[in-house]
Amino acid sequence: MRWHVVESYEEMSRMAAGIIAEALERNPRLVLGLATGSTPVGTYRELIKAFQEGKISFKEAFAVNLDEYVGLAPDHPQSYAYFMEEELFSHVDMPPDHRHIPRGLAPDLDEECRRYEEVIRNLGGVDLQLLGIGVNGHIGFNEPGTPFDARTHVVELTPSTREANARFFESIDEVPTHAITMGLGTILEARHILLLASGPTKREAIRALREGEPDPEWPATCLWLHKNVDVIVDREAYGE
Repeated sequence: MRWHVVESYEEMSRMAAGIIAEALERNPRLVLGLATGSTPVGTYRELIKAFQEGKISFKEAFAVNLDEYVGLAPDHPQSYAYFMEEELFSHVDMPPDHRHIPRGLAPDLDEECRRYEEVIRNLGGVDLQLLGIGVNGHIGFNEPGTPFDARTHVVELTPSTREANARFFESIDEVPTHAITMGLGTILEARHILLLASGPTKREAIRALREGEPDPEWPATCLWLHKNVDVIVDREAYGE
Protein backbone atom coordinates (compact mmCIF):
# COMPACT_ATOMS: atom_id res chain seq x y z
CA MET A 1 0.00 0.00 0.00
CA ARG A 2 1.49 3.31 -1.14
CA TRP A 3 0.54 6.36 0.94
CA HIS A 4 0.51 9.89 -0.48
CA VAL A 5 -0.17 12.64 2.08
CA VAL A 6 -0.99 15.98 0.45
CA GLU A 7 -1.83 19.40 1.78
CA SER A 8 -5.31 19.94 0.36
CA TYR A 9 -8.37 18.45 -1.30
CA GLU A 10 -7.34 20.18 -4.53
CA GLU A 11 -3.91 18.55 -4.50
CA MET A 12 -5.49 15.17 -3.77
CA SER A 13 -7.84 15.62 -6.73
CA ARG A 14 -5.05 16.62 -9.11
CA MET A 15 -2.88 13.66 -8.11
CA ALA A 16 -5.76 11.19 -8.47
CA ALA A 17 -6.73 12.59 -11.88
CA GLY A 18 -3.10 12.33 -12.96
CA ILE A 19 -2.95 8.65 -12.05
CA ILE A 20 -6.18 7.97 -13.96
CA ALA A 21 -5.04 10.01 -16.98
CA GLU A 22 -1.74 8.11 -17.14
CA ALA A 23 -3.63 4.81 -17.00
CA LEU A 24 -5.89 5.95 -19.85
CA GLU A 25 -2.88 6.92 -21.95
CA ARG A 26 -1.33 3.48 -21.42
CA ASN A 27 -4.59 1.67 -22.11
CA PRO A 28 -7.31 3.58 -24.02
CA ARG A 29 -9.73 0.67 -23.38
CA LEU A 30 -9.30 1.05 -19.63
CA VAL A 31 -12.10 -0.35 -17.44
CA LEU A 32 -12.63 2.20 -14.69
CA GLY A 33 -14.42 1.44 -11.45
CA LEU A 34 -15.98 4.74 -10.39
CA ALA A 35 -17.23 6.15 -7.09
CA THR A 36 -19.75 8.80 -6.12
CA GLY A 37 -20.04 11.22 -3.21
CA SER A 38 -18.25 14.49 -2.57
CA THR A 39 -14.73 13.04 -2.44
CA PRO A 40 -14.22 12.22 -6.16
CA VAL A 41 -15.93 15.36 -7.52
CA GLY A 42 -12.66 17.28 -7.69
CA THR A 43 -10.99 14.37 -9.47
CA TYR A 44 -13.76 14.27 -12.05
CA ARG A 45 -13.42 18.02 -12.62
CA GLU A 46 -9.70 17.60 -13.25
CA LEU A 47 -10.40 14.76 -15.71
CA ILE A 48 -12.99 16.89 -17.53
CA LYS A 49 -10.43 19.69 -17.78
CA ALA A 50 -7.83 17.29 -19.20
CA PHE A 51 -10.37 16.02 -21.73
CA GLN A 52 -11.36 19.55 -22.78
CA GLU A 53 -7.68 20.39 -23.27
CA GLY A 54 -7.32 17.36 -25.55
CA LYS A 55 -4.97 15.50 -23.23
CA ILE A 56 -7.14 12.41 -22.70
CA SER A 57 -10.09 10.64 -24.27
CA PHE A 58 -12.67 8.26 -22.82
CA LYS A 59 -14.13 7.13 -26.17
CA GLU A 60 -12.70 3.60 -25.89
CA ALA A 61 -12.85 3.35 -22.09
CA PHE A 62 -15.52 1.68 -19.95
CA ALA A 63 -16.97 2.56 -16.55
CA VAL A 64 -18.56 0.39 -13.90
CA ASN A 65 -19.90 2.21 -10.87
CA LEU A 66 -19.57 0.88 -7.36
CA ASP A 67 -23.16 1.23 -6.25
CA GLU A 68 -26.66 2.64 -6.56
CA TYR A 69 -29.55 3.30 -4.21
CA VAL A 70 -32.41 0.81 -4.28
CA GLY A 71 -35.68 2.47 -5.29
CA LEU A 72 -34.31 5.49 -7.17
CA ALA A 73 -34.78 5.89 -10.92
CA PRO A 74 -31.72 6.86 -12.99
CA ASP A 75 -33.16 10.35 -13.53
CA HIS A 76 -33.78 10.95 -9.82
CA PRO A 77 -31.55 13.89 -8.79
CA GLN A 78 -30.06 11.88 -5.91
CA SER A 79 -29.45 8.66 -7.82
CA TYR A 80 -25.86 7.80 -8.55
CA ALA A 81 -26.68 7.41 -12.24
CA TYR A 82 -27.75 11.07 -12.24
CA PHE A 83 -24.67 12.05 -10.23
CA MET A 84 -22.31 10.43 -12.72
CA GLU A 85 -24.08 12.06 -15.65
CA GLU A 86 -23.83 15.49 -14.04
CA GLU A 87 -20.30 15.20 -12.65
CA LEU A 88 -18.51 13.33 -15.45
CA PHE A 89 -20.28 11.49 -18.24
CA SER A 90 -22.07 14.43 -19.91
CA HIS A 91 -18.76 16.30 -20.14
CA VAL A 92 -16.56 13.64 -21.77
CA ASP A 93 -16.67 11.35 -24.82
CA MET A 94 -17.37 7.97 -23.19
CA PRO A 95 -20.14 6.27 -25.21
CA PRO A 96 -23.39 5.71 -23.25
CA ASP A 97 -23.21 1.94 -23.80
CA HIS A 98 -19.77 1.90 -22.13
CA ARG A 99 -21.20 3.19 -18.84
CA HIS A 100 -22.51 0.66 -16.32
CA ILE A 101 -24.34 1.37 -13.06
CA PRO A 102 -26.45 -1.04 -10.96
CA ARG A 103 -30.18 -0.64 -11.61
CA GLY A 104 -31.87 0.48 -8.43
CA LEU A 105 -35.32 -0.19 -9.86
CA ALA A 106 -34.59 -3.74 -11.04
CA PRO A 107 -37.62 -5.95 -10.26
CA ASP A 108 -35.38 -8.79 -9.03
CA LEU A 109 -32.50 -7.32 -7.03
CA ASP A 110 -30.68 -10.62 -6.56
CA GLU A 111 -30.75 -11.18 -10.31
CA GLU A 112 -29.51 -7.62 -10.82
CA CYS A 113 -26.51 -8.37 -8.58
CA ARG A 114 -25.72 -11.47 -10.63
CA ARG A 115 -26.12 -9.50 -13.86
CA TYR A 116 -23.73 -6.81 -12.66
CA GLU A 117 -21.07 -9.36 -11.77
CA GLU A 118 -21.45 -10.73 -15.29
CA VAL A 119 -21.04 -7.24 -16.78
CA ILE A 120 -17.73 -6.87 -14.95
CA ARG A 121 -16.56 -10.34 -16.01
CA ASN A 122 -17.46 -9.68 -19.65
CA LEU A 123 -15.38 -6.50 -19.59
CA GLY A 124 -12.40 -8.50 -18.41
CA GLY A 125 -12.48 -7.08 -14.88
CA VAL A 126 -11.75 -3.62 -13.53
CA ASP A 127 -8.35 -2.14 -14.38
CA LEU A 128 -8.44 0.84 -12.02
CA GLN A 129 -10.90 1.14 -9.13
CA LEU A 130 -11.50 4.56 -7.58
CA LEU A 131 -12.74 4.54 -3.98
CA GLY A 132 -13.76 6.95 -1.27
CA ILE A 133 -14.09 5.91 2.35
CA GLY A 134 -17.01 6.36 4.74
CA VAL A 135 -16.77 7.64 8.30
CA ASN A 136 -17.27 4.04 9.48
CA GLY A 137 -14.68 2.72 7.03
CA HIS A 138 -17.11 1.52 4.39
CA ILE A 139 -16.07 1.37 0.73
CA GLY A 140 -18.81 1.24 -1.82
CA PHE A 141 -21.76 0.54 0.48
CA ASN A 142 -19.99 -2.35 2.20
CA GLU A 143 -20.81 -1.65 5.83
CA PRO A 144 -18.87 -2.89 8.89
CA GLY A 145 -19.02 -6.66 9.21
CA THR A 146 -19.22 -7.31 5.45
CA PRO A 147 -17.23 -10.46 4.56
CA PHE A 148 -14.08 -9.70 2.62
CA ASP A 149 -15.11 -12.18 -0.10
CA ALA A 150 -18.59 -10.68 -0.68
CA ARG A 151 -19.76 -10.24 -4.27
CA THR A 152 -22.16 -7.59 -5.58
CA HIS A 153 -25.12 -7.61 -3.18
CA VAL A 154 -27.99 -5.66 -1.65
CA VAL A 155 -27.12 -4.00 1.64
CA GLU A 156 -29.15 -2.30 4.35
CA LEU A 157 -27.52 1.05 5.04
CA THR A 158 -26.44 1.82 8.60
CA PRO A 159 -27.83 4.88 10.41
CA SER A 160 -24.42 6.60 10.21
CA THR A 161 -24.26 6.14 6.45
CA ARG A 162 -27.80 7.40 5.93
CA GLU A 163 -27.09 10.36 8.20
CA ALA A 164 -23.91 11.19 6.27
CA ASN A 165 -25.86 11.13 2.99
CA ALA A 166 -28.89 13.02 4.34
CA ARG A 167 -27.33 16.35 3.33
CA PHE A 168 -28.15 15.48 -0.29
CA PHE A 169 -31.87 14.95 0.45
CA GLU A 170 -34.68 17.10 1.86
CA SER A 171 -34.61 15.02 5.05
CA ILE A 172 -33.10 11.80 6.37
CA ASP A 173 -36.50 10.16 5.87
CA GLU A 174 -35.97 10.45 2.11
CA VAL A 175 -32.60 8.68 2.18
CA PRO A 176 -33.05 5.14 0.82
CA THR A 177 -32.58 2.34 3.34
CA HIS A 178 -30.93 -0.09 0.91
CA ALA A 179 -28.43 -0.04 -1.93
CA ILE A 180 -26.80 -2.35 -4.44
CA THR A 181 -23.03 -2.38 -4.08
CA MET A 182 -20.04 -4.17 -5.49
CA GLY A 183 -18.83 -6.52 -2.77
CA LEU A 184 -15.42 -6.31 -1.15
CA GLY A 185 -14.39 -9.45 -3.01
CA THR A 186 -15.42 -7.83 -6.29
CA ILE A 187 -13.48 -4.65 -5.45
CA LEU A 188 -10.37 -6.62 -4.51
CA GLU A 189 -10.26 -8.18 -7.98
CA ALA A 190 -9.45 -4.80 -9.56
CA ARG A 191 -5.91 -4.68 -10.88
CA HIS A 192 -5.15 -1.30 -9.29
CA ILE A 193 -7.05 0.44 -6.49
CA LEU A 194 -6.97 4.17 -5.75
CA LEU A 195 -8.51 5.31 -2.46
CA LEU A 196 -9.10 9.00 -1.66
CA ALA A 197 -9.86 10.62 1.70
CA SER A 198 -10.26 14.26 2.65
CA GLY A 199 -11.28 16.15 5.77
CA PRO A 200 -11.33 15.54 9.52
CA THR A 201 -14.48 13.37 9.48
CA LYS A 202 -12.47 10.64 7.72
CA ARG A 203 -9.62 10.68 10.24
CA GLU A 204 -10.83 7.77 12.37
CA ALA A 205 -11.38 5.55 9.34
CA ILE A 206 -7.94 6.45 7.99
CA ARG A 207 -6.42 5.75 11.40
CA ALA A 208 -7.91 2.25 11.27
CA LEU A 209 -6.55 1.77 7.76
CA ARG A 210 -3.10 2.99 8.79
CA GLU A 211 -2.89 0.28 11.46
CA GLY A 212 -2.29 -2.22 8.68
CA GLU A 213 -4.46 -5.08 9.94
CA PRO A 214 -7.48 -6.36 8.00
CA ASP A 215 -10.52 -5.96 10.26
CA PRO A 216 -14.09 -6.62 9.03
CA GLU A 217 -15.36 -3.89 11.38
CA TRP A 218 -13.43 -1.41 9.18
CA PRO A 219 -14.22 -2.65 5.65
CA ALA A 220 -11.54 -0.54 3.93
CA THR A 221 -8.85 -2.50 5.77
CA CYS A 222 -9.48 -5.35 3.31
CA LEU A 223 -7.26 -3.33 0.96
CA TRP A 224 -4.24 -4.68 2.85
CA LEU A 225 -5.01 -7.96 1.08
CA HIS A 226 -4.36 -6.28 -2.30
CA LYS A 227 -0.91 -5.84 -3.83
CA ASN A 228 -1.49 -2.63 -5.82
CA VAL A 229 -3.15 0.13 -3.78
CA ASP A 230 -2.52 3.88 -3.73
CA VAL A 231 -4.03 5.94 -0.90
CA ILE A 232 -4.15 9.72 -1.33
CA VAL A 233 -5.15 11.63 1.80
CA ASP A 234 -5.01 15.27 2.79
CA ARG A 235 -3.51 16.37 6.09
CA GLU A 236 -6.91 16.77 7.76
CA ALA A 237 -7.81 13.16 7.05
CA TYR A 238 -4.37 11.75 7.86
CA GLY A 239 -4.02 13.37 11.26
CA GLU A 240 -0.74 13.56 13.15
